[in-house]
Amino acid sequence: MTSQYKIALYQEKKEGGKVRCRLCPHNCLINEGKLGVCNARKNIGGTLYTLAYGNPCSLNIDPIEKKPLFHFYPGENILSLATSGCNFHCLNCQNWQISQASPEDFGQYRLEPGEIVRVALSYHTKMIAFTYTEPTIFYEYMYDISVLAHQNEIKTVIVSNGFINPEPLNDFCPLLDAANIDLKCFDDAIYKKLTSGGRLHPILSTLKTLKEHDIWLEITNLIIPTYNDDPQMIQNMCEWLVENGFAETPLHFSRFFPSYKLQHVPPTPQSALIKAKEIAEKAGIKYVYIGNMPHIQGENTFCPSCKQLLIARTGFSVAENNIVDGKCAFCGESIPGRWS
Repeated sequence: MTSQYKIALYQEKKEGGKVRCRLCPHNCLINEGKLGVCNARKNIGGTLYTLAYGNPCSLNIDPIEKKPLFHFYPGENILSLATSGCNFHCLNCQNWQISQASPEDFGQYRLEPGEIVRVALSYHTKMIAFTYTEPTIFYEYMYDISVLAHQNEIKTVIVSNGFINPEPLNDFCPLLDAANIDLKCFDDAIYKKLTSGGRLHPILSTLKTLKEHDIWLEITNLIIPTYNDDPQMIQNMCEWLVENGFAETPLHFSRFFPSYKLQHVPPTPQSALIKAKEIAEKAGIKYVYIGNMPHIQGENTFCPSCKQLLIARTGFSVAENNIVDGKCAFCGESIPGRWS
């Protein structure tokens, strides 16, 4: 049975055949024959294996704007990959059919790391995103793909909840080019409630580590009515970001729609998103976006200096781009990002 699986990294063998997983802050102590919280790592005979390696459940070509990444090679396409499983069990998960499943539930086809890179090259895309579920839980697969990707001058991106331990994160950072981290709220109790056990502090630590490694970073905050839409909480979050050096990190406030276990919660009102944007800008964040509400043009990029329109977006398409050599074409202001 174990021949089809790969031995997991970051494990400690314990008495009685148990294994401690050290990949994420759950630090699961897993009995023989059982799975971790993520449903993707299994104790088989006293050794921890990853069930996700070479076992993708989703593989698509997306626009980079869908991640969302707005300051990272706008207008480009990216190969997007996921396996099933997640170390969060979010009440509002849009991809719950795959995130709350185990890789054991899938297996229609296998794709080794080299095959993933060949797919990217065949579609003439120079970027691969680990996304849709939680990349941390297929760490070994992601790592090996990224090694080969960089050897082929392909950039790597994670779209992640940020709930990963420092050692594996630091080990992976040299292979990572960009990240969008989902900062769900700025209150530990609400974090635990929304994610069924997650915590705020490890995500803040992840943000700092990514910044220290000079990885391009953008942050998403999905505003869910009655959960994380309190203006004071949003202000606290934005002030923390500015105080910790993230004033030029693009912040995406995204509109919630009823999903999974929050079918009874109404969509985020436009007024709440506009208010959040105002709070963020007043706190000093320079690039604030509103997602999932295209009619208010909240996804356009403006120069923070001369206020001219720099990038006009329609859906996931770039209609106009006035950034030249990383600078505003009108006033010469340097615009942070990865442009060419």
